[in-house]
Formats: sequence, C-alpha cells, structure tokens
Amino acid sequence: MPVILQPDSAAIAQCAERLRAGHAVGFPTETVYGLGCDSTSEAAVAEVYRLKQRPSSNPLIAHVLDAAMAKRTVIGWDVRAQKLAEAFWPGPLAIILPRRSEICASSVGGRTTVAVRAPAHPVARALIEAFGGPISAPSANRSGHISPTTAAHVCEEFPDEPSLPVLDGGPCEVGLESTVVDLSRARPTVLRLGAIDAAELEETLGTQVFVTDPGIQGASPGTSPSHYAPHTPAELVEEGALAARLTSEPSPVAVLAFAGTPVDAPHELFALPRHASAYAQMLYATMRRADASGAPRILIVPPSDKGALWDAVRDRLRRATARRPSQRN
Repeated sequence: MPVILQPDSAAIAQCAERLRAGHAVGFPTETVYGLGCDSTSEAAVAEVYRLKQRPSSNPLIAHVLDAAMAKRTVIGWDVRAQKLAEAFWPGPLAIILPRRSEICASSVGGRTTVAVRAPAHPVARALIEAFGGPISAPSANRSGHISPTTAAHVCEEFPDEPSLPVLDGGPCEVGLESTVVDLSRARPTVLRLGAIDAAELEETLGTQVFVTDPGIQGASPGTSPSHYAPHTPAELVEEGALAARLTSEPSPVAVLAFAGTPVDAPHELFALPRHASAYAQMLYATMRRADASGAPRILIVPPSDKGALWDAVRDRLRRATARRPSQRN
C-alpha cells in the first residue's frame, strides 16, 4: 500500500528528490490527484505508464508553476496563451502547444505537442517549485478507472506499490479533470470539457472557440470512449424511466442520482447534490462508494440541467458507462 505523507516541507522535499531520481509521486491538484514524474526523463515516464497500465498513445499533461515555466516547456507561447494563463492560471485549464525537445516524446504518445497546466492546489505548486521543472502526470488511478479525489483513493488504486508516496492535500475542490484547449491549431479548440467552458475562453480571447466532437480521440487525455469507469457495470437511466427499471431489477442495485430521488429498498441511493459545482466535486467519490457497495449493477440518472459544468459532468458519465471491450451483459 502506498504511504500517505502530510505535505510539510520535509515531505515536499522528499517527493521532489524522488522525482529527480526518476520515480513517481502521487500528489493533489484542485481537479483530481495526479501520478507525477519528471517530464524530461524517459525512465520516469515509463514508470508512470507501467503503474497506470496506460496505453502508450494516451498523452500526459505537463504541470508547471507559471507561464514562465510553460514557456520553457512549449514552443510558440503566443498572446493567446498568455491571455488564457493570465485569466485562468493557476487553475483547471490545460493549454496544448508544440513541445520543446526536452519534453519526452513518450509522455505525449509521440506527438509534437504537449498540454501544460499550472495547478492551483498549494501542495501541487509547492512540489513543482521544489522540483524546479515540469511534472508530467495523469490521474493517479489504473487506466480507465474512476479518478481519485482523495489520497486514500490513490492508495486503493495501487495496493501493491508500498514505495509510492502520496502527498495528502485533502479532497479535491473541483473534482473533474481540467478543461483542455488546443492552441497548436489556427482555431482554438476545446478537446476535453471541464470547469472552464468555451464561452469563458471566447470572452478572454475575443475570438470563437470550437468544441471538438466528444467521440473523437486526439491529443488530449481523457477522451477514450470508456473512461472514468467503475469496475461494476454501470448504465445511464433517464429519471422518468427509473421507477420502472428498479421494479424490473432482479437484484438490489446501486443508484447514483440527485438527493431526494425516490429509491426504495432493497435498492440503495447514492445521493449527489443538485448544485453543479458540488455535484462535480463529489461525483467520483460517490461513484467509488457505489462501486464498493457490492451491487451487481450501478444505475446512473444523468442530470438534465443546463450549463457548461453540467455538460462536463455528462461527458464523464457517458464515458463511465460506455461499454468496455471486455464487458459482458
């Protein structure tokens, strides 16, 4: 089981030294917990992919302290990137630009671009500052599984990794992965939905921002059809169809839905708040509890509320319930 460290100066220094030695570290961000490594070390990047069991084509985000560090990580940092950094960094926005040669090609699936982000979490920032360079990191979970939003979740994902340190920064404030915007093309394009929406980006840039088809995989992590998924088979059920569906279920099931949704025994409601930011913050932790409940199936009632953050939530729910190649009825 990984060791959880309280993020004092000694623990930060210990983890920074571990990064320099080419090893992985679990650390908090405001979105989800990351599994970080030295962006310039092929061996370190390989360790992260091995631990996650992650496809080599799936890129990592390079976490930086600020725009100055980003400029040492990417090529072509332009006025658009500067505007976005000034408006949204530190925060849950990753910006894709051509990468410098020092950034391992293996960390971005062989692509010529890299996504960079300055996280807002003070522990993440302290770690990056102590390390002195970009830290490439995916979410700290096995590939395709539910993203971790506490240090304990990271330990659950890697029970056989006793040497892996995890800095404990408490529950993640945002709870969903960052928005990813691609500035390597002529038209700014959102590749992954998150807490910062295209309208906010358009207002900052003064130009149209496009949103890619969510079914297209590309230069952004978190865009595979099946992702963020529980081990238990899960499916979306519209609110109006839930009662009839529960009546027809032969065994007790877990239901993820708004608090107050009628769910009678023997089925169990795993309630989520009605406010978008609170729902997003609690989604993965609640999904993990449902996954651990022993129910043979999870039914998820997708919120129908309008809004950009709700769109990001629905994106995660669609991927969490997408059919996996190995999944059977």
